[in-house]
Amino acid sequence: MLRGIIRGHIVSTKKQAALVGSKFMEVELMKNGQLTGEFIIAVDSVGAGINEEVLITTGSSARLALNNTSAPCDAVIVGIVD
Repeated sequence: MLRGIIRGHIVSTKKQAALVGSKFMEVELMKNGQLTGEFIIAVDSVGAGINEEVLITTGSSARLALNNTSAPCDAVIVGIVD
């Protein structure tokens, strides 16, 4: 799992069919509680917003989080940190 802060959203007018309806977010990653300056694009599955701290799963677990094992996705936001 990764942790990060949502910095923005990505607008995509055309998507692969399995991702239609998905919201893409740009997330700045954190390590040891500090922002790293590295970014990742992740599909939002929990309704997170800009400047919220989130948890991200990657790899094959990401597709399972979307309940769509055929989706071409390797990063999904699965939690909002309180």
